[in-house]
Amino acid sequence: MIANRRNRLVALTAVAGLALVGGCGADEKETLDPNSAECAPYTAYQGHDGETVSIYGSIRDAEQDSLNEAWDMFSQCTGIEIEYEGSGEFEAQLQVRVDGGNAPDLAFLPQPGLLETLVEAGKVKEAPAEVKTLAEQNWTKDWLGYGTVDGTFYAAPLGSNVKSFVWYSPGFFEEKGYKVPTTWDEMTALSDTIADSGIKPWCAGIESGDATGWPATDWIEDVLLRTADTDTYDKWVSHGIPFNDPKIVEAVDKAGSILKNDKYVNGGFGDVKSIASTAFQEGGQPILEAKCAMHRQASFYAAQWPDGTNVGPDGDVFAFYFPAIDASQGKPVLVGGELTAAFNDRGEVKAVQQYLASADFANSRAKLGSWVSANKGLKVENVPSPIDKLSVETLQDENAVIRFDGSDLMPAKVGAGTFWRGMTDWITGKDTQGTLDYIEDSWK
Repeated sequence: MIANRRNRLVALTAVAGLALVGGCGADEKETLDPNSAECAPYTAYQGHDGETVSIYGSIRDAEQDSLNEAWDMFSQCTGIEIEYEGSGEFEAQLQVRVDGGNAPDLAFLPQPGLLETLVEAGKVKEAPAEVKTLAEQNWTKDWLGYGTVDGTFYAAPLGSNVKSFVWYSPGFFEEKGYKVPTTWDEMTALSDTIADSGIKPWCAGIESGDATGWPATDWIEDVLLRTADTDTYDKWVSHGIPFNDPKIVEAVDKAGSILKNDKYVNGGFGDVKSIASTAFQEGGQPILEAKCAMHRQASFYAAQWPDGTNVGPDGDVFAFYFPAIDASQGKPVLVGGELTAAFNDRGEVKAVQQYLASADFANSRAKLGSWVSANKGLKVENVPSPIDKLSVETLQDENAVIRFDGSDLMPAKVGAGTFWRGMTDWITGKDTQGTLDYIEDSWK
């Protein structure tokens, strides 16, 4: 494990003097008096001074630094050292470590399907009662379901992202007199208007190395939540209905009315087929050059805009909610996120698990930026960026009908295999029925 927790040095004048005289010195990690006012919010987690908890996840780089900073006060007040390791090979390596008897104490799982696999193998510990209580207090029933397997609650949600967003340029819209659409019909009419002006209204990119195709799967999931009810969606992701069910055909064709429409795509890049060769990171960039007007992509796409890009309602780019088709079915929102699963149940592990499920952690992390959570205790005023504020408001909207990314709920051979490949083939010319038949055959 790589210890990433920031170490603070206590420089005491007397000790420094002795070090100079005696030729040796001592560094100590700064800790706080557990009985101090500063540590009052952490008293429930105390009693494990000197213990270490390891956490493994896919969160890396600057976001990893922010995680370490977010739980620093917790560590100082409880004496629990948190060793976090982030890896780009997390999904594959976690399974190797678990199978080899070298599992971390906790792991941040980005796929509920992976949680289910690990639970079925008997590797994950049931969530402690304190964690379950906090989770029930801070998350909706939908979110709790993603951490539950066969009726038992194992993992509280952590961070979240909203995938039901469309990126655009507020300045371009204002210049042209366009209004942000609030219904599907309005969005279609706007697309036609922009196309008639000589600009391709949509741009997209689904190339992502070994994961090429995943952005197209998000499109299908988001549209399905708008063409059918949540019961259909839930049955589809669990194979309760065939992958090639007529309702899925309808949703894919509806997505194709944009993604496979030569009149609409691919602004700044080329024809429909260019979507398959355009990197996901580049997919929305033509918006900045007015070569494209709209790009459907998640809140995390904010990190893909060039340095210096003003992301906000009056900035260079911002996002609006991907409109519903039938308002009577509520406000469908496609989401992604992480679940905190435990492989050990020592007291200090439970304490960290409990803290991560709290509103205190959610607010501590959110204040540092580039992170949101569906935790109901997260205060919008603690979220610094406009796009993250919009994400929190969307997640906390009482009309929101939340559903997790479908491919992350499916078996890996489908959700991260034939679904990705099938949608890539679909973009490059394969018909809808043939594409869905291929994916359905892989699930048998």
